[in-house]
Amino acid sequence: MALAKVFERIAGPDAPVEFRVYDGSEAGVAAAPVRITIRSPVAVSYIAQAPGSLGLARAYVSGHLDVEGDMYTALARMVQAQRVNVSRAERLRVLRDLGGPKLLYPRVPPPPQEVRVRRRWLSGHRHSKGRDASAIAHHYDVSNTFYEWVLGPSMAYTCACYPDEDASLEQAQAYKHELVARKLALRPGMRLLDVGCGWGGMVRHAAREHGVRALGVTLSAQQAAWAQRVIAQLPAYFAFLFGKLKPGGRLLNHCITRPDSAEPSRRAGGFINRYVFPDGELEGPGHLVSVMNGTGFEIRHEENLREHYARTLAAWCANLDAHWDEAVAEVGQGTARVWRLYMAGSRLGFDRNMVELHQILGVRLEADGKSRMPLRPDWDTAPAPVAG
Repeated sequence: MALAKVFERIAGPDAPVEFRVYDGSEAGVAAAPVRITIRSPVAVSYIAQAPGSLGLARAYVSGHLDVEGDMYTALARMVQAQRVNVSRAERLRVLRDLGGPKLLYPRVPPPPQEVRVRRRWLSGHRHSKGRDASAIAHHYDVSNTFYEWVLGPSMAYTCACYPDEDASLEQAQAYKHELVARKLALRPGMRLLDVGCGWGGMVRHAAREHGVRALGVTLSAQQAAWAQRVIAQLPAYFAFLFGKLKPGGRLLNHCITRPDSAEPSRRAGGFINRYVFPDGELEGPGHLVSVMNGTGFEIRHEENLREHYARTLAAWCANLDAHWDEAVAEVGQGTARVWRLYMAGSRLGFDRNMVELHQILGVRLEADGKSRMPLRPDWDTAPAPVAG
């Protein structure tokens, strides 16, 4: 069977995708908006040795598989097509048609962008100082120039909040900063601690617009190691922050979560764990609320911004596409491909409710039980300033 037909079977019969393979074969829908090109036998070996998303990711990141067209559309169509269950017997037939056992040995080493715990620099106990510093550095120590192209002028590596359907990314990021300021009721003379402040967008907004004395804890390797030691256990993390607040002070926890709290915390798996967030974990929103409450906070407000994060990622993907050649020259083709795949896949995850983004507002009550909170939320009662 022609290799293109084999890949058509892997994707599913209903995938509106065109396949082209190095042996000259073609299959799928001709002139489809998405074209997948298998450029060498190495891609086939990757897919055979690590079936599923990890094998495809390895083939793409290494450049042995190309995706032409919008990456988000490609992923969405592949996921939709693969919802049809494929039996084990069918998977074995596909492997046989690809070349059988000869594809499995010798094993093709993963691309250099992939993190494996067996590597010396990411060894040791999870959440130890050295391992956490290495894991954080893997994600953030890329290139400030690269981040400027992807994130835009705000340099806000965080979920924006879109005030309306027509808002730009920069307007949505400015609106989000103001929303946070209003939820915290920031006023001149107050102090703000921003844990995980990135490039300091919220710190600058709080100081400039609200006269607040703001301190940002950045995700540099050294400070990340400190932060991870504190938050290795969630109760210790929230207790630490509770102790930093005066009575009436507020904490806004802005966090990516999984959709439910029915199971214990879950490590990110597959592509995300190997290429993007090594040792990353996702908690459920109910668990976070419970732990915050158990460490003394009164929970006053909670909202899910997952659709806003999907929009934010769509804008970042567009920024990367617009600067693709410069990005490849800056960080290399492999790293640029990791980010293209990661952001499109994350957007799909937020769209499909596989991951969520929750803001949980808690307050440290005064001794007599007063909260200093308004009777009703007041942060959306007036339009917030947005960037031009």
